[in-house]
Amino acid sequence: MPNLKTVSESKCFGGHQKVFSHASNCCHCDMTFGIYIPEKSKSSRIPLIWFLSGLTCTHENAMVKSGIQRWASEKGIAIIFPDTSPRGKSVPDDPNFDLGQGAGFYVDSQNALWTKNFQMWSYIVEELPDLIFPRFQLDKEKQSIMGHSMGGMGALNMAFRNPEIFKAVSAFAPISNPTAGVWGRKQFEAYLGTESKLWEDYDPSLLLERLGYPGNILIDQGTKDDFLDKLRPEALEKQIVLRGQQDLFRYQEDYDHSYFFVSTFIKEHILWHAEILNK
Repeated sequence: MPNLKTVSESKCFGGHQKVFSHASNCCHCDMTFGIYIPEKSKSSRIPLIWFLSGLTCTHENAMVKSGIQRWASEKGIAIIFPDTSPRGKSVPDDPNFDLGQGAGFYVDSQNALWTKNFQMWSYIVEELPDLIFPRFQLDKEKQSIMGHSMGGMGALNMAFRNPEIFKAVSAFAPISNPTAGVWGRKQFEAYLGTESKLWEDYDPSLLLERLGYPGNILIDQGTKDDFLDKLRPEALEKQIVLRGQQDLFRYQEDYDHSYFFVSTFIKEHILWHAEILNK
């Protein structure tokens, strides 16, 4: 079993916020992740929520800025914060913020430059679970997933393609239709190649239309988000309305794309996840 190196540990709302690094077999570099373990884990196995962060972020953004630990502690739920991409001197990068390190887009790359390291889908769906479940008091049958922006896209894609794992999914301002937007076409061509059919496996709007989803979905989108043209929320909203769940795609008046927005509604999301996971 791969070794975990403890980077930091802090007591928080009675539980512990831990950060670890490890050598990744998927990404062929050292990877870092955070995990919040509430006190309840001392007496029983507890549910787990995955939080995927957005462009330019690391494992730290949601961990430090969202205030999520308070509500996770109250409900006895663990939260894991993976990094958004592989990193390191030997890992390829791009001078633009929306490609390369910090912009993994939660895909398994198939293009030569990126293939060795940029295997973020397999890292999160396969490698990281194998690493954490034997080590912590987590209930593998009670998992859900959430994310912000690029991470919201990743969370939706992973839930729609793995409904047997993720019982619910929520997102803040997700990239909703990447195959048709600036945040998506550029990255998919770089990571996956020019065969656009491959891109469809990473587009939440297309996946929901094609596969459906037996679990629960909750989306919050700010009306003053500077990136609405890149996020394309209307495409995902259309599919959710067709499912008869329009009340779960919520436009929040005057909120932007920042963690001020995320932290405002994080309590509602955690309580929503907790109710589903603890049924």
